[in-house]
Amino acid sequence: MFLHNLKYEIKLVLRAKSFIIWLMLFPIILGTLFKVAFGSIYQNETFDTIPVAVVKISENEVFDEMLTALTTGEQPALKAISEEEAKAKEMLFDGDVKGILYVGKTVELSVSGRGMTQTILQEIVGRCRVYETVIRDTMATDPSSLEAVIKELSTEVDACREVPVTQGNPDVYVQYFYNLIAMVAICGCNTGLHVSIDNQANQSVVGARKNCSGTPKSINLTAGLIGSCISQGVSMIFCVTFLRFVLQVNFGGNLLLLYLCSVMAGCLGVAMGFFIGSVGRARFEVKVAIAMSISMVLCFMSGLMMGNIKGILAETAPWANRINPVAIISDSFYCLNIYSDYRRFLTKVLGMGIYIVIFTILGVLFARRKKYASI
Repeated sequence: MFLHNLKYEIKLVLRAKSFIIWLMLFPIILGTLFKVAFGSIYQNETFDTIPVAVVKISENEVFDEMLTALTTGEQPALKAISEEEAKAKEMLFDGDVKGILYVGKTVELSVSGRGMTQTILQEIVGRCRVYETVIRDTMATDPSSLEAVIKELSTEVDACREVPVTQGNPDVYVQYFYNLIAMVAICGCNTGLHVSIDNQANQSVVGARKNCSGTPKSINLTAGLIGSCISQGVSMIFCVTFLRFVLQVNFGGNLLLLYLCSVMAGCLGVAMGFFIGSVGRARFEVKVAIAMSISMVLCFMSGLMMGNIKGILAETAPWANRINPVAIISDSFYCLNIYSDYRRFLTKVLGMGIYIVIFTILGVLFARRKKYASI
């Protein structure tokens, strides 16, 4: 009897129009739009070699050596173009270079505006002045140690290379795809809602038939919940697979754990919907509206529509991110991607498990208390 009911529930969910639209078609459409909108932004924000014009006023051998170090290598910091002052100013005005280096006894920088590139140039010139002072002082006081000092400074310059802070994907825009998966998971409340409605005689014809049958309500509820979780798990696997292998979204981290976490997140959505459907005596349409409204508010607070909202909440109401199930789901994907250990990831997974247990127990308690004088 249990297996028959389980097969029936799975078929019922997979044939539902809301399941096809919200959990299959919607992630394809929204994920494609996210890919078009955010797919190349991170690559365009990476560091590029800065073009500068160099105007020689007098010889400066020390700076010439440092300039050579800054303009060579696989990804040099600067691209130096030697020009006359008039031509250099013209190039700066036209935007062909980002600054002009006037090389004499000292090095002076001229820029045409303010921004990240100009700040980097100022930092480079400031560091070069410090190095030049150190070298000249060494030449005046202890020439014998000059070679060791230059070697030490060269080592420091060579150490200024790009070092990844994580083995995962550092693209900040991948959070939108995390939240998309979390939204698909929490929209599983629709399938959980149907489990509750289909076991209430006053809500649906199916519910009336089930309450008249000889099958215990516990078997109907268990089969409904397991069948919904299986169906929701299928939609989560489909969503992650489409984003990862069709849209080529780099989630970072362990892909198998990402799949398992996504399936667990789908079960959380089912449990939440089951709880909402079991509370109160409101009509089915009202409960659907309540479930979708709660889901969209939670998705907004997690950053699906506004990327920096979680940062704002972390400053103003840090408790909101800790209790928001959608934020917990998206944060679990983030922790799996960024952190090399699984401590933070397991904490988020534990939070999801607690929510699943609480929603399921409360849903069962409310569902079992419903009695009918006549059907």
